[in-house]
Amino acid sequence: MGRQPRSNPLALAVLVCLYERPMHPYDVAQTLRSRAKHESVKLNYGSLYAVVESLEKRGLVAARETVREGRRPERTVYEITDLGRRETLEWMTDIVASPVKEYPQFLAALTFIGALPPDDALAALRQRVVALEMNLAKLRGQRRLAADAGLPRLFALEGEYEEAMVAAELDFVQRLVKDMETGALEGIDMWRMFHTEAFDPDEVALNFTFGVLRGEEPED
Repeated sequence: MGRQPRSNPLALAVLVCLYERPMHPYDVAQTLRSRAKHESVKLNYGSLYAVVESLEKRGLVAARETVREGRRPERTVYEITDLGRRETLEWMTDIVASPVKEYPQFLAALTFIGALPPDDALAALRQRVVALEMNLAKLRGQRRLAADAGLPRLFALEGEYEEAMVAAELDFVQRLVKDMETGALEGIDMWRMFHTEAFDPDEVALNFTFGVLRGEEPED
């Protein structure tokens, strides 16, 4: 059987939980929530049961027993298989060792930001600065609380990483806002012209093409 794509973080979360001990899917969800791992992996109960079923079909987990508590419906407890253990370790190693191309929404927004008039884009970016500052303050506060509570750094690495990513994005957006405000952003004059009636896309395309062929910078 060929290896299935390793693209579902929830499937990895299930395998890691069952690597620890046998669990019912509901227990998996509760474990992830109690450890705040749902902040890093999108947790949906409907998807969770489908993931467990898929892992069972692939032989990575197996039903261990069916239990009933009082008048509650029967629950199937699952355990990880030897194949599942190998898959978990290989998957984790691959994720940690090999960077992959990701497609965040903000990257897409920057790709097509020219569709917005510059002033509207600038206003939106300023709003993003405020939101990022608030998010960064929240993350830093959570990290301080965790440290004060004696939580070892090992168990808060995802929060530390998220904080670093937010700080880097905030720095980028602040510099972009400044460059737009001062007119230092190359191409901003063409961007403004794009949103006027005088804009001629054929002229701009011709100017850009010949500039590239001559090894010159395109004219604004």
